[in-house]
Amino acid sequence: MKLQFVIPFILSICLFSTADAQMKFYDEAEEAYQAGQFYEAVEMYRDAYDKIPGSEIKDEITFKIAECYRKTSQPRKAELWYSKAIKRDYDNPLIYLYYADALKTNEKFDEAIENYKKYGELNSDDPRGEMGVKSCSLAKQWKENPSGYKVAKQRYLNSTERDFCPSYSKAEYDEIYFTTSREECTGEETHGGTGGYFTDIFYSQKNVSGRWSDPEPIPGDVNTEVEEGATSFTNNYNTMYFTRCEVDNQQSMGCNIFRTVKDNGEWENPEPLSLAADSLVVAHPSITDDGSTLYFVSNRPGGYGKMDIWKINRNDDGWSEPVNPGQKINTPGNEMFPFIHPDGTLYFSSDYHPGMGGLDIFKATMQNNGEYEIENMRYPINSTHDDFGIIFEEEKEKGYFSSSRDGDDKIFSFVLPPLKFSVEGMVKDKKSEEPIQNASVKLVGSDGMTMSSETNEDGEFKFMLRPETDYVFVASKEKYLTNKGNLSTKGLEESKVFESELLLSSIEEPIELPNIFYDYDDWTLRSESKEALNQLVETLTDNPRVVIELRAHTDYRGDHAYNIELSTKRAQSVVNYLIDHGIDPERLRAKGYAATQPKVVDQNIAEEYDFLEKGTELTEEFIKDLNTEEQREIANQINRRTEFKVIATDYEP
Repeated sequence: MKLQFVIPFILSICLFSTADAQMKFYDEAEEAYQAGQFYEAVEMYRDAYDKIPGSEIKDEITFKIAECYRKTSQPRKAELWYSKAIKRDYDNPLIYLYYADALKTNEKFDEAIENYKKYGELNSDDPRGEMGVKSCSLAKQWKENPSGYKVAKQRYLNSTERDFCPSYSKAEYDEIYFTTSREECTGEETHGGTGGYFTDIFYSQKNVSGRWSDPEPIPGDVNTEVEEGATSFTNNYNTMYFTRCEVDNQQSMGCNIFRTVKDNGEWENPEPLSLAADSLVVAHPSITDDGSTLYFVSNRPGGYGKMDIWKINRNDDGWSEPVNPGQKINTPGNEMFPFIHPDGTLYFSSDYHPGMGGLDIFKATMQNNGEYEIENMRYPINSTHDDFGIIFEEEKEKGYFSSSRDGDDKIFSFVLPPLKFSVEGMVKDKKSEEPIQNASVKLVGSDGMTMSSETNEDGEFKFMLRPETDYVFVASKEKYLTNKGNLSTKGLEESKVFESELLLSSIEEPIELPNIFYDYDDWTLRSESKEALNQLVETLTDNPRVVIELRAHTDYRGDHAYNIELSTKRAQSVVNYLIDHGIDPERLRAKGYAATQPKVVDQNIAEEYDFLEKGTELTEEFIKDLNTEEQREIANQINRRTEFKVIATDYEP
């Protein structure tokens, strides 16, 4: 064979061999991916990505790399690779949904919303686009307005590997069991789906100073080379239910719930409950306080989604058939990690109910109609990452939960500090705004509690308040009209110091009624006057022993006799309104003064109008001498007023 034919032939063989080798990288990655070994698959895909030239298969590799990072809870890397796949015009609408999920997890909410909307446009039948937009809005809202819980990562319980699903294993809450994939676990192989060791159950005890001991494997025959975890105890803590997942080719297969009893301090002879076929998942047990009902998670037939919460009840023959609690709890997504509180409240995690992202922890409370009310536990219990496996002490709002918010799954503590409420107030003279000392302040709560105090030399008072209570506080002082305020601590989830100011009006001088209006040359009250008059009704109700004279004033313009008649009718209109609203006529007098009592400029008027000085009497002579028509009209308007004067304080109802 001539040389010029040999060389191309050899080159063609080499090219075919190279292409075969490149495809082999891809085929091996695909095999690992389909087996759920995402940690191994992503490295193989990365190799194939570097070796295979640009083509449709490289688009698929880019998407699969992103998928591996999504499925192994690495949102930052997932975001990067979904972005690359979008730039390559990867032809699958789901890429916008998963890209938005990664952005949301990384708290890039506005960008996430754009991509959720894009997915919704491409796939309008799928509610996940609209739900994603709502989830981002909730996440922003809850981060800006967190609940009162305080959350802290547990340094002594956590390792460099995954630690999650804590359970109290003693009535004193000073011992915890939890699931871990740390190096000390029994199995020596790593999990193809998680990249870590197969999980075991470890425990830790709290010493007198409140510090957790170094975790150790639990005693007995529970931990094996396969996966164990997610424990729950009966109320005597001598019986434990836990999850065990069988392993094949470095991958978890079917899972089942086992029961074991403690004998001489060690767990003996675990036995399966056999609630579904071996190839299905039955996991995450939670036993009720009385041991009569066991909640668990399964993908068994008859559910509403991928993973549902189920329950079985103990009867004379053992356990009942599994019962699904229904669609209020279970959704087309995943509902997992139930915890049944001793008070009957069910806590669980879901990736479908409206939440911040990933798995959120929810609270399900049974209502009188037999339906569950579902409530998101909000931030900081929840985050944009996976939050799950919560436990509570029986009598306190404190406990532990798991979260991947800092990377791998870790155990966090939470506590709801006692709410503290108080009111710090001041009593002032309404006109001078000077503090009133030695005023009496009485606080009345809807819970029946009554407290009294006096203001100090600065006119200040303070009361401690109780949660979920409505309060009325009343200030009084001799030669002043009583006044009141109100506040409520109902529905508040954070401690708060209320600030209040009570203004008392002196009865030794007339008190003007603001915003009392009549039509020109008429005495009929206009509708916008009623708010001020309703306040006067309340004042007279709060001061049942006073008798008042209603006074109406006009400006100097017009016939004096006519103005006397007009102002008298206007004063009587106010009296009639008060009588119609339940005030005894014996407590009311009406008198028209026309322009016989010009207004004296007080501090408030002087501050509002710079051409008027405090103490000036707005007489006809003064007004006519003002510089402009506008100033003269303002002065006349100030004189046209309605006020009342306390003329007696000894009325007997």
